[in-house]
Amino acid sequence: MTVFRYASDQSLMVYLGETIDLATHRRVLKLLRMLEAEPIPGVRNLHPAYHSLLIVFDPLDQDHANIERTVAGYIDRLESIDLPAPRVVEIPVRYDGPDLNDLAALHHITPERVVELHSSASYIVYFVGFVPGFAYLGGLPPELATPRLETPRKRVPKGSVAIGGTHTGVYPFETPGGWRLIGKTTVEIFDPASQELSRLAIGDVVKFIPVP
Repeated sequence: MTVFRYASDQSLMVYLGETIDLATHRRVLKLLRMLEAEPIPGVRNLHPAYHSLLIVFDPLDQDHANIERTVAGYIDRLESIDLPAPRVVEIPVRYDGPDLNDLAALHHITPERVVELHSSASYIVYFVGFVPGFAYLGGLPPELATPRLETPRKRVPKGSVAIGGTHTGVYPFETPGGWRLIGKTTVEIFDPASQELSRLAIGDVVKFIPVP
């Protein structure tokens, strides 16, 4: 299912599904890669999310109708696109976060079991948002799905590995946040001096490696 909606006078939202799942993610990723490989004149930015893609364009060069018509042609070709094997990124984690024991107690398991479950999964970067470099990682074992804190912290330390709902992620720098902190990494997730800025990109596979 594909739905087009005007998001503003210079942006168009393309919905490629209704649920957060791997099949919809792949449709979003395929459309993103097509638009990067065959750019539409006048398009300024592309913002992928769980099941949508926001296209921002110059209203002096383009209009909604033409963007929609062109993108619809791209979508007709989605099934013919093969995505390359994803890049695998390993992130070492010291599992000693302040919420580790409470999260384990909520699920009636040991902290060691939390670590085992969390580090045994492979995670997909659905998209990067919230703050620069923060990747929303899908693939969290259902046993670890946990609601966010009722009262968010005013300061979450840089490198904190956390669980929020059915997702996990790494805070790229100190920021407020309500996800439950189970560990920390010393890996630089966001580097404004690098060309790519974020270590993690949509479509990457992430593996967390426990360290002492």
